[in-house]
Amino acid sequence: MVPSPSSSPAGTGPMGIHPRFRINRHRVLCWWLSGLACLLSLVGMGLCWLNPTIGAPLKPGLDFTGGTQIQLTRLCEGDCDALQAQQLRDGLQKLTLPPGDKGATPNLSGASVQLLDKGQTALLRLSALTPDQTNAVVKGLEPLLGPLSTKGTQVDTIGPTLGSQLLSSSVQSLLVSFVFIAIYITFRYDRIYAFLALLCLAHDVLITCGLFAWLGLIGGIEVDTLFAVSLLTVAGYSVTDTVVVFDRIREKQAALAHLPVTDQVDDAVAATLTRSLYTSLTTSLPLLGLIFFGGSTLFWFALALAVGIGVGSWSSIAVAPTLLPLLWSPAKPRSVATP
Repeated sequence: MVPSPSSSPAGTGPMGIHPRFRINRHRVLCWWLSGLACLLSLVGMGLCWLNPTIGAPLKPGLDFTGGTQIQLTRLCEGDCDALQAQQLRDGLQKLTLPPGDKGATPNLSGASVQLLDKGQTALLRLSALTPDQTNAVVKGLEPLLGPLSTKGTQVDTIGPTLGSQLLSSSVQSLLVSFVFIAIYITFRYDRIYAFLALLCLAHDVLITCGLFAWLGLIGGIEVDTLFAVSLLTVAGYSVTDTVVVFDRIREKQAALAHLPVTDQVDDAVAATLTRSLYTSLTTSLPLLGLIFFGGSTLFWFALALAVGIGVGSWSSIAVAPTLLPLLWSPAKPRSVATP
């Protein structure tokens, strides 16, 4: 029975509700924005895959490929002398390293070189080196870099077998999380809700990966195990935010059963909009602190989290609620699950 105007609750009228924000009026624009972001992400990942120096959707870091990473910190009074990464690459190619355990000498032509902290820190990623070969690299580059800080010198070596195991474990963790999320939402809500939650989850992970694919192409940024951790965190946050909206939509199914599905969804999104924005903002504040003050080690990890959380909030507000009326057949009644 439709409530009379005199008995209508606040925010409703004789013909239905009047939420302050109607997301379904802008759903085509939301779809275009998300579709364009996903398309750009796929293009970036495809270009990474076709790039002979990368050969993967994302540029894998030392954690996944194996090898030796050397961090060298220059002792400079004030600003360090100008130095280009190409100078270090040329210096590496001129080095003669002692033979390894099997008598082979590693090829340094494909080494990755980055200059951080205004040229004060040099980060080298090479194929796996023995301790003697590592010492030879450090001593061979010292004439180019100048005096080096012993406390700022750091060497990390990961074997190729361990690197492949870390990559396999990261992918399996993501797939397992997707499966359990789908099972939970299917039993908690409905198969349509589970499909939308997984769609938003894939949307958020894809855009985050797409950003780092372009960063790998343009800036040589590599992904490591911290990036895999950030994707798992983004997945959990995305589902949590989407479930909050789903819960409110389910409440509106019973309270506003006489209204069209789009009105129920719009009212639910309007009721949760402030909460979603505030949650995203408060979650992003410590991440911004890590981005600006956390140093180079945590910078890309914090950036991946910040982007993923922002995209997750967008998909929970603008993607899942706008697609629900299309998948929901009004002719087929749906039972409202109880918590």
